[in-house]
Amino acid sequence: MKATIEAPPEHVAALGEVLSFMRTLWALTHGLESASKRMLSELGVTGPQRLVLRIVGQNPEISPGDLARVLHMHPSSLTGVLHRLVQAKLLLRERDPEDGRKSTLTLSPIGRQVNGRRGGTVEAAVQRVMAGQTPERLRIVKEVLSALAEELDGDQVG
Repeated sequence: MKATIEAPPEHVAALGEVLSFMRTLWALTHGLESASKRMLSELGVTGPQRLVLRIVGQNPEISPGDLARVLHMHPSSLTGVLHRLVQAKLLLRERDPEDGRKSTLTLSPIGRQVNGRRGGTVEAAVQRVMAGQTPERLRIVKEVLSALAEELDGDQVG
């Protein structure tokens, strides 16, 4: 079932710019969650797990801390995702032989197979939509979403 962003019923008060934008973000969040569930059943990984695999695939031997910084996440928020990927034998976590406190992440052979899949992923949908946009439009959308993410991350809600 595709999520569509239809106009609200006529008897509902106009939402205004902020609520209308939030409504679009809500539809995006719902779409991401639905696609993630679909990916789990079809590929064996969720959308966030796949993103981790893609980044690790591009950056073999990345540290968990660096990966967290790339994802703009607190390292403790990433721990569960990494644990599930290691348990599923998609990701290898290896200790640094010179410093046992440090570790690096690499894809396992199975992880490389999942990483190589393109169809049916959130990434493929994003790529299709981005292909139809101008660079200027993409820059503006990225700036707005980045500013919103920064505002929400700064505990300014309220």
